[in-house]
This record gives sequence, structure tokens and C-alpha cells, in this order.
Amino acid sequence: MTDQKKSILIIEDEIQIRGALRDFLVQNGFAVLEAEDGEKGLDIATREHPNLILLDIVMPKMDGMTMLELLRDDPWGKTAPVIILTNLSATDEKRNADVTKLLPAFYLVKSDWKLENLLEKIHECLS
Repeated sequence: MTDQKKSILIIEDEIQIRGALRDFLVQNGFAVLEAEDGEKGLDIATREHPNLILLDIVMPKMDGMTMLELLRDDPWGKTAPVIILTNLSATDEKRNADVTKLLPAFYLVKSDWKLENLLEKIHECLS
């Protein structure tokens, strides 16, 4: 990493999860931005241009899939690295097709991943 901290935007409606992710990422040297719904997340992403976005799917105001679709319409957002981190499994065919079309770097089910594994994926996306 360079002298400037890489920034990660966490878009997650569950306060405890968002806090745990924030604390873990700060401890690992990242600058962290936060949003509790897709609407605020999209605003922060297009304004701040974080190095990576961690995105939940099920959220109030605007769900993660809608947010990601709108992000991909933005000139900067077309190639912004996004890791979907959700409680929804990726087994549903329609969801798989929708997710693939929007090009997230990874689709991770929260219950299947430890923070250390997530950190590996983050470094993979940022390298």
C-alpha cells in the first residue's frame, strides 16, 4: 500500500455488522466511509470515489442491487470495485444472472466468511 490510506465504503443497514466491519478495516489501515442504505451509499460513492465498496443487498430506501445498477451507470462507477457481502445465497438463478451482469468482484455470503478471509478478498481487489 502507498502512504495514502485506501478507502472502503461500507453500505450496510445493520449497525452491529457495519460497526464490526468498520473497526476491523480501520485496524487494518483503511480509511472507512459508511452508509446505512443504498441511497446514501450511492451518493457517497459517486462523490467520494472510494477504492472499494462493500455492499449489502437487503436494505431500506434502496436495495444493494438497485444501488449497484445505478452505480454502473455512472462514468466513475462503471469500473468501481464492489464486493457484495450479504445474507442472501447466490443459488437463485435470476439473482445470479443479475449479479453477474453488474460485475461485482466477489459475492460473499456473510455467514460463510470470516473477517480475515474478507481481508484477503479486499487485498485481491485492491492489488
